[in-house]
Amino acid sequence: MDQETNTDTNPGQANSLETPDNTPPDNTPVPSEAQPAAPPEPAITPPEEPKTSLFGRIFNKIKRVNIYLLIFLLVVVLAVIITYLAYQKSQQSSKQNSVKTSSQDINEDVLKQLRNTDVTLGEPKQILSVEANAVFTGTVLVRGDFEAAGQLKSQGRISGSDLNISGTGTFQTVQASKLQLSGDGQIQGGLNVQGNLSVSGSGSFGGTLTASKLNVQSLELAGNLSVSKHIISSGGTPSKSSGSALGGGGTSSVNGSDTAGTININTGSSPHAGCFVTVSFAQKFSSTPHVVVTPVGSSAAGIKYYINRTSGGFSLCTTSSAPGGKNFAFDYIVIN
Repeated sequence: MDQETNTDTNPGQANSLETPDNTPPDNTPVPSEAQPAAPPEPAITPPEEPKTSLFGRIFNKIKRVNIYLLIFLLVVVLAVIITYLAYQKSQQSSKQNSVKTSSQDINEDVLKQLRNTDVTLGEPKQILSVEANAVFTGTVLVRGDFEAAGQLKSQGRISGSDLNISGTGTFQTVQASKLQLSGDGQIQGGLNVQGNLSVSGSGSFGGTLTASKLNVQSLELAGNLSVSKHIISSGGTPSKSSGSALGGGGTSSVNGSDTAGTININTGSSPHAGCFVTVSFAQKFSSTPHVVVTPVGSSAAGIKYYINRTSGGFSLCTTSSAPGGKNFAFDYIVIN
């Protein structure tokens, strides 16, 4: 029993007993005692590879890849990035457009909110659409622009700092502290001006011009002048100087204007031929005017008188001696 167990557990010993020449199990010859065994050769270990970092190993792998493949991958990455950015931009634009065109319906809850004060409805970019008619009993304030697609009717006053109407405007009554027209103005009805009317340019009237008083610097008539009442001259009184034909102690006076007036003559002692008086106009004419002198009364009619005229005045003279101590009168009219 023991021998069988030893044989099973140590087969190497059984082989050594069965081999007569003491040959090792691997058939290797056993060196003799006369020849010493050669020393075993040292084991040659391969040189250790130098340790590289993770970045270096990745770079070495990238170098083995084709450069054209890298360029292709880079182009693909850039195309994906550009597509993503364009998609994000289009999404943002669509959101903004949806906010601008979004509308909010007025339901019963919104109407309840409108009954309160200081109520804010919707966003600034939203549109509030009211399909029914709306009546506001209080004040309506619009902080932005107010646009009316239809007609704008007002039963009361419209007040504002500026009113700009590009089209046609129809007003029952317009009351303005100052009215300035940069273009042409057309009035179909009457024009009633309570204050002064100043026109720097020309004025054309197709009908009748009615005025209680008309004061002009210069009046030119292309047609006839028809005066239904009197012509009253006005202006400054001309000056005068007495002549030698009055005689000793004689006097003269002028009443009226440059256009018309009366000359009074009081002769003194021993009057003789010559000029009674010289009248100087208050405003000189542009040229020598026409002077018409008419004697007043029969006593003045017997005097042989004549005039001398210039643009600055005229003289009343006689060719014969007038009676002494007498009063005479002459009317004159001057037209240029």
